[in-house]
Amino acid sequence: MSAALFTDDFKAAPYWWETGAPADFSKTLLPSEADVVVVGAGYTGLNAALQTARAGLSTLVLDAEAAGWGCSTRNGGQVSTSVKPSLSTLQKRHGSTIARALLEEGQASLDYMHALVRDEQLDCDFRETGRFHGAHLPHLYDTMAAECETGHKVWNTGAYMVPKAEMDRELATDAYHGGMVFPHHCSIDVGKYHPALLNKVVKAGAIVKSHCPVVSLERLASGFRVLTKCGAMKAGKVILATNGYSGPLSPDHQRRIIPIGSYVIATEELDQALVDRLFPTDRILSDTRKLVYYYRLSPDRKRLLFGGRVSLNETDPAKSAIRLHQDMTALFPELKRARISHSWMGFVGYTFDTLAHCGEDKGLFHAMGYCGSGVGMASYLGMRMGRKAAGLETEPSAFEQITFPTRPLYTGNPWFLAPSVLVFRLRDRFGI
Repeated sequence: MSAALFTDDFKAAPYWWETGAPADFSKTLLPSEADVVVVGAGYTGLNAALQTARAGLSTLVLDAEAAGWGCSTRNGGQVSTSVKPSLSTLQKRHGSTIARALLEEGQASLDYMHALVRDEQLDCDFRETGRFHGAHLPHLYDTMAAECETGHKVWNTGAYMVPKAEMDRELATDAYHGGMVFPHHCSIDVGKYHPALLNKVVKAGAIVKSHCPVVSLERLASGFRVLTKCGAMKAGKVILATNGYSGPLSPDHQRRIIPIGSYVIATEELDQALVDRLFPTDRILSDTRKLVYYYRLSPDRKRLLFGGRVSLNETDPAKSAIRLHQDMTALFPELKRARISHSWMGFVGYTFDTLAHCGEDKGLFHAMGYCGSGVGMASYLGMRMGRKAAGLETEPSAFEQITFPTRPLYTGNPWFLAPSVLVFRLRDRFGI
């Protein structure tokens, strides 16, 4: 592959930044104290801050980079019910009551997104487009069909099957052996959602300071001493909202979060007739691979945004773009000549049990570990932790009632990632 694969104005930056670049609040003065300090200005942190600020608590949101620099403006703009394990798996781990509660909160996260966008009048192109989930091997279609016929025991998914003979109504590709449609899953314009939410937080009275890494947290007799590279201050409560960018600030959380790079490309603007034939719907798209592809059209239906995990170790987005383009054209050969205008990556916060987690330890709150489904769940759990910090909610989330696991010798460096990717590639080949 040569440089001809990239447009002349190629950017190793998110496509979403064309309409909503991360905001610079570096000139904000650091206050001497705040009732609540939120570490991280992504979806988790902003939804938390919206609750505490509106409850009348002085709220400071800190970010090591520009506000929204992390995965909140690097994701694929897909919104689902956000819980990966099945009911049976969760029942074996946690019992029937907690298992059902976890899945119910997955639905609640999607419902919250509808309510948030509606009630706050956020201009972010949030739409119920549905998701098409393709079967990359024949027997996986049969497995999905059996699950679809049985129905979900907690969620009212409304899901239905699309056999291979009828694929042209969903996608013009021979790569899938049919698939399942989840009609209630949604898409969102990432470049609009984060800035719109940030604007609401600022209007609510919260102070936002960017380019201000938090160096350490020290417990005091009452509250915390928060040391940043911009100075020190006192906080009554602290909310950790760092997810895939969690570092040594809280070693206890760092050793429970696995940062995994997820890579995305955007094509140049495509011929509209080709777009309409290949993608007759506006659905968000994924498939049955363990190393999943996730993709969608841009909100204006002019480009394809195509993402996935394509390397054993973290790599340069310009290099990952080549592999993603190959994978994209394996699904859609007619896009072989489509050049790449943007390529980027972001760190997903994964967990050992593939579940999100939240909770409190004597005034130190956290919500993180969304496992690649963070738009809705980060927003929802951020809201819940904000309400809890503000004293507005005492009922614990189901995600607070489960153990947040780690592994012996793991301190935050995922040394096992490369062999795990190799195993997943093997499993994808045989569909196991």
